[in-house]
Amino acid sequence: MTTAPTASLTIQPDPANPKLTERVAGLDQDGHPVEIAVTVERPLTLYLNGQEIVTMMTIGDYPECLAVGYLLNQNMLRRDDRITAIDVDEETDTVVVRTERATDYEAKLKKKTLTSGCAQGTAFGDVMESFGTARLPTGARLRTSWIYALSKAINRTPSLYLEAGAIHGCVLCREDQPLVYMEDVGRHNAVDKVAGWMHLNAVSAADKIFYTTGRLTSEMVIKTVQMGIPILISRSGFTAWGVELARQVDLTLVGRAKGKRFLALAGTDRLIFDADSDTAGEEEHRHARKGGREDE
Repeated sequence: MTTAPTASLTIQPDPANPKLTERVAGLDQDGHPVEIAVTVERPLTLYLNGQEIVTMMTIGDYPECLAVGYLLNQNMLRRDDRITAIDVDEETDTVVVRTERATDYEAKLKKKTLTSGCAQGTAFGDVMESFGTARLPTGARLRTSWIYALSKAINRTPSLYLEAGAIHGCVLCREDQPLVYMEDVGRHNAVDKVAGWMHLNAVSAADKIFYTTGRLTSEMVIKTVQMGIPILISRSGFTAWGVELARQVDLTLVGRAKGKRFLALAGTDRLIFDADSDTAGEEEHRHARKGGREDE
């Protein structure tokens, strides 16, 4: 049975895209021949003006959003920078972001901190410096009924994870409606795609909720705060530093959100308990996403 797309989504996964998966033959645990879909990953080299910045492993969709989001989240692209062009070359697997402002990050590129994000995420020192001065919108609220509604809607959306696995998803939401759903082999890539889409479309973060299938690590918290989003929800668990950073800036941090259960460890003043957890029901196994079972 095929689940219908979620009507409210502006962008959602396309598991039928032949560029995103390959069929691979092998043997199962009993020695029987099998053929399954596996997620494709390919290199994408990002240039800012004339300077090579990084080569990322990605599934290859929405390269413009990924490039802009990465540069924003590494503080290499300013919010007020004028982007004059974004050139994508599929033959050479490159994307070039061009800005009106001249840029030179030679010194900055030599100083990197490897993060806990899969697929070799990196954070630069000045990202942490700017984090300490971050201010999130104070008027945002999170109804528990929205948590339950979002979990169900996202779980029922066709995805590359359900098709082939080995992938993370991130969803930009407003109240109980998912708006933009991005996937990639690294959760930091999926976050950057959403950040880039928001910037390119001049979308406000003040009334948004960020949902991820991945763990609530320091990197995930930092990038959510950099986007200016006041609420972060995950179906997976927490790291101690992720919780500490969220509390520093009063980011609402909700994890292990599956079925009728969730845990809020930071920014709990935004929660409005307007739904009986017993009415939410348990998560259907066939709709389980990444992060659905490893924290049980």
